[in-house]
Amino acid sequence: MRFIFKTAYDQDIRLFQHGGQMFWYGLLGVALLAAPFALSEYVLSQLHFICIYAIVGLGLMLLVGYTGQISLGHAAFLAVGAYTEALLQAAGVPFVVSISCAALFSAAVGLIVAIPALRLKGIYLAIATIAFNVIVEEIITRWESLTGGNQGKLLKPIELFGYKLTSGASFYYVCLALTVLCCLALINLLRSPTGRAFVAIRDSEISASCLGINLARYKAMSFALSAALTGIGGALYAHKVTFISPEQFTLVQSIEMVTIVIIGGIGSLHGAVLGAAFIIMLPQGISIAKGWLPEAIPQVGLQSVVFGLVLVGFIIFEPYGLYGRWLKIRTYFDVFPFYRRGTFRRQRTYLRSERLR
Repeated sequence: MRFIFKTAYDQDIRLFQHGGQMFWYGLLGVALLAAPFALSEYVLSQLHFICIYAIVGLGLMLLVGYTGQISLGHAAFLAVGAYTEALLQAAGVPFVVSISCAALFSAAVGLIVAIPALRLKGIYLAIATIAFNVIVEEIITRWESLTGGNQGKLLKPIELFGYKLTSGASFYYVCLALTVLCCLALINLLRSPTGRAFVAIRDSEISASCLGINLARYKAMSFALSAALTGIGGALYAHKVTFISPEQFTLVQSIEMVTIVIIGGIGSLHGAVLGAAFIIMLPQGISIAKGWLPEAIPQVGLQSVVFGLVLVGFIIFEPYGLYGRWLKIRTYFDVFPFYRRGTFRRQRTYLRSERLR
């Protein structure tokens, strides 16, 4: 078992808390960098989607997991980022500028959504975000002169500093670099006063307000940052699929994004990445299992049924998600044989101020 004795503030804000973390993350980094040389094109393509969905999951995790705001309409921000990237690329704007504009425009749209939704919470906020998703989907369908409507938009390969990234390996490194940058940005944000304000709002809005935290300001900021990250994921998604249309940004896509957060583990950046990997790998596992199932079992809609069962199973049996399960396993081996089953028991009593609602 590892004990860390902190004697300076710098130790508390250090990126790696001890040498073990540096070793394992370094080993993971080497494996990810070497992946294009060892994996097939198909597996590498799945890694593209994992990186893209990890960025989207990080954005939604900031809003849902760290600020406590529910959103069932994040596919709209994904669409905003994707169409912004498509339009700017068609206009000849360099990729670095276009993806930055996709993030900024998505953040601006996030602010527009956040302002009227500041007084909403719980199920009412979820309904408002669903309505926003439907509105955006209708806009990109009807505004044919700009978005192409149901005919969609085609995208060319990314051109970076004069080089066209036509190979899967080059696009993978772009996705990986942006995923790492987004992770580092959120890690530093959450250790700042702004990140601590987000967590305070999540835990108790009444207590946070009493501490002097401007709820409207920080909620709007959380929506904007979450939308910006989702816009970056949308720009990369557009380049990955090379063709975008309104059917790709429906309510089902929004629910799938929320599933990433729930399965990965709410309130954990690791959970966003693990949830993205699980969501991408599960359909592949279902496709493999279909060949072993008896013919009596209908295979139409099987993927939706499995997704629903997995989501319900996590909510009931493992509410802390995949990362929470890993923490339990690690803690078990750290304190064996003194592990107690109630170590991670969910809190059932709340602050007196919370009962006033």
